[in-house]
Amino acid sequence: MRALVPPNHSVTMRTRPLASSPLESTSSSPRLPMRMALWLLDSQRLGQTKSVKRIAGRMLKQPALEGVVEAQSRLGRLLCHDCDSQRDRRIGFELLRQAARAGDRQAQLELGQLYCQGQHRELSKARHWLEQAAAQGSAEASRILLRLPAKR
Repeated sequence: MRALVPPNHSVTMRTRPLASSPLESTSSSPRLPMRMALWLLDSQRLGQTKSVKRIAGRMLKQPALEGVVEAQSRLGRLLCHDCDSQRDRRIGFELLRQAARAGDRQAQLELGQLYCQGQHRELSKARHWLEQAAAQGSAEASRILLRLPAKR
């Protein structure tokens, strides 16, 4: 049987780092943690568990701080609806406000709904954000606007 490589020749193999390495993935694609967080939150089964929401929130934190509107919107909703801490809800409210100002329809809808409720109840602000969301095609915002008291 003949050897495939003559004995006098050295063989060098080229290798690449695995793309599936967690450290490589996050440095090569800074949006990967955000995409993973959104996938987790949108998963019907996983997205309902507290521990998964906590993990997703941690993954959304850095993109939200960097001004990524979708991350601000999703983290804001998460903090407003799923946190027991008043401080976290305040931060969530501010993140929603930033995302709504940047034109995120879902954030505008959420902010409008929050302004319709107890602690934040300011119907003029609710109407403003719901009108913004409705102008972008939110049927839910349009329905809520119909139920709001008329402007004075």
